[in-house]
Amino acid sequence: MGCSISGLNALYESATGGGDVWINERRFRVLRQIGEGGFAFVYLVREQQPASDAAPARRHAAHVSEDGIYAMKKVLIQSKEQLDLVREEIRVSSLFNHPNLLPLIDHAIIAVKGDWSHEAYLLFPVHLDGTLFDNANIMLSRKEFYSTADVLQIFRQMCEGLKHMHSFDPPYAHNDVKPGNVLITRRKGQAPVATLMDFGSARPARKQIRSRSEALQLQEWAAEHCSAPYRAPELWDCPSHADIDERTDIWSLGCTLYAIMFNVSPFEYALGESGGSLQLAIVNGQLKWPAGPSPPYPDELRQFVIWMLQPQPAMRPHIGDVVLHVDKLITKYLS
Repeated sequence: MGCSISGLNALYESATGGGDVWINERRFRVLRQIGEGGFAFVYLVREQQPASDAAPARRHAAHVSEDGIYAMKKVLIQSKEQLDLVREEIRVSSLFNHPNLLPLIDHAIIAVKGDWSHEAYLLFPVHLDGTLFDNANIMLSRKEFYSTADVLQIFRQMCEGLKHMHSFDPPYAHNDVKPGNVLITRRKGQAPVATLMDFGSARPARKQIRSRSEALQLQEWAAEHCSAPYRAPELWDCPSHADIDERTDIWSLGCTLYAIMFNVSPFEYALGESGGSLQLAIVNGQLKWPAGPSPPYPDELRQFVIWMLQPQPAMRPHIGDVVLHVDKLITKYLS
């Protein structure tokens, strides 16, 4: 699937709203900015009334917003390398179709004049309740914690999304599983809904490393694409002869389960210690348990985290085993 090339965004005015953006034949009004990072900006947009001849077909399209509100990611592109990365993100995002993975609804890449060579526009469903990271910051300030039931149900949904990615042949690794990439939708009287997003780092999971140069190349790539507190040990210090697989995601998943429980990542404590090293704490699996809810989480939940946070990749479970185990815990603690 290729990228759409269009020159229809001449009406785009300012980053704070007031302008219109065209994504292929669809026109959107920019309402406000809701996020940013690097060369990317995320806006809340409203689709303007589609042409009458297009309306019947659009009514049956998947992920159509009833109120016309969407999230739009705008990426500023300077180089061919950045353009290739965006095209790969679009290609990979378009592979997945699962309720716990954020779907890419539409996209366009346009050539522009000025400091940037291209601009990319990616359209997604909107989730205004924020991410697990946003919620963790609020809960941390209030000294609040998720219940055991909510922890398990949020985590179960993340696992289902990741299982879909790992089920491809060859499997795809997300490579940046973390609370900031998990959208949370709150429903009154029900468990929160978790949606894994941002497939900009997703790649085929399995790599054969057979030289020091290949190991260093992987480490360099991981340093750029995989968030440090959630990065697997083998991506920090890769052996010269190694078989890397999708269990890099299992490490990140274990870190994220810990963060759902305690509102902090498991290894960043090392940054606050004299002479502490985040890399050493991760590579050695030096886990510390903070104060948690009262009554505390069951010991089985802590053991579950430890099972995923094995420094040796071969000792970690695959996603299917993780799902089986979380289902057993849900049966025990939600019945």
